[in-house]
Amino acid sequence: MLEALHTVFGFETFRPNQEDIVRNVLSGHDVFAVMPTGGGKSLCYQLPAWLLKGTAVVISPLIALMKDQVDAARENGIAAVFINSSMTQREISDACISLKQSKTKLLYIAPERFAMPEFLQFLKGLSLSLFAIDEAHCISEWGHDFRPDYLGLSVIPKEFPNVPIAAFTATATSKVQEDIISKLGLRSPFIVRASFNRANLFYEVRPKTKVNLQILDFLQARKGEAGIIYRTTRDSVMEMAEFLASHGIKALPYHAGLSAEERSNNQEAFSRDEAQVIVATIAFGMGIDKSNVRFVIHADLPKNIENYYQETGRAGRDSEPAHCLLFFSRGDIPKIRYFIDMMPDETERTIAI
Repeated sequence: MLEALHTVFGFETFRPNQEDIVRNVLSGHDVFAVMPTGGGKSLCYQLPAWLLKGTAVVISPLIALMKDQVDAARENGIAAVFINSSMTQREISDACISLKQSKTKLLYIAPERFAMPEFLQFLKGLSLSLFAIDEAHCISEWGHDFRPDYLGLSVIPKEFPNVPIAAFTATATSKVQEDIISKLGLRSPFIVRASFNRANLFYEVRPKTKVNLQILDFLQARKGEAGIIYRTTRDSVMEMAEFLASHGIKALPYHAGLSAEERSNNQEAFSRDEAQVIVATIAFGMGIDKSNVRFVIHADLPKNIENYYQETGRAGRDSEPAHCLLFFSRGDIPKIRYFIDMMPDETERTIAI
C-alpha cells in the first residue's frame, strides 16, 4: 500500500484519515467519510482501486468534471474512463469494451447513468472492486443540494452485496449524515468525521457599499491570482463580469442561463489559468478540481452556512494560504428570504431558514 502511495501517486505520507479509510475499503468494509474540501478524498478510493482486482465505479454529480478527473488518474498511470451523455455512441461502446476486457480500474458515471436499467445490468456483468459516491449529501432531502437521481443509489447493497461502498461529503449536518447512511444502506460503515477547520483559509467580512469597486480594488492588489466571485442572480453575474473585464481583469461569467458550450468553455479557461476570475451563481463549483484558487468572494449573502462552507472550501486546495471574503449588507437579507420562500420543497425552505 505504501509503495503504491509513493510510486503511483507520488506522496510520501498519508494525510489525516486517509490510511484508515483505505485500509477499511481494502478489507471490504463500507465507509462514510465527512472530509473537508481539499482533504484528499480522491486518493481514498483511487488507491484501493489500484490495489484491488476489478473496476471501481465512481459516482459523481457533474459530468463536466469527469474528463478532468479521468485525465488526472491517467497521468498517474491508472486506467480510467468515463461514460456520460456528452459522448457519442461509438465512444460509449469503446469504453464498455474496455470495461468488459477488465482493462479499466476506474469508471466515472453520473447517478442518472446508474439509474438506467440496461446500464445496471451491464455493471452486474463486470468484476467490481468498490463503489465510491462523491458529494453523497445529494441523496438527502435535508441536505443543501438534494438531487433525486441520487436516491437510485440505494439499490447498490442489494444488487452488489459483496462490493464495498465508500461515500464522501464535505458538508453535512448530523441529521444529513444519518440520512446518507440510511438512504445508501451502508452496512456497519467505518465512519470518519474529519475536522472542518482549514487553517490555510482566512475568513473576512466587510461592509458592502459599492461592491463592484470594492472587488476591483481587491483584485488589483492580487494580480495573477485565480479566484471565484459568487453572485445571487444571473443578471448580477453578467454585470459584474462585464465591469471587471472593462477594467482589465480577465473575468468570465458562469450561470445556468448560458449554453452548455459556453459554461464548459469558461470553466476550462479558468481551469487552464487563461481567465483570472470566474463570476458565478451557485451553479458553478461542485467538485471543481482546481487547486490554486487563492480567493473566494461572496458579493451577496449566501443562502445558508452549508452553502457558504462548501463554496469557500474551493479556495486553497493546494494547502497554501487563501482568502475568503464576504461583503455584507442588511439589504441582502430580504432578497435571501425571497429566494428561500420561492423554494418549492418545504424541507429545503426549513433548512435554509
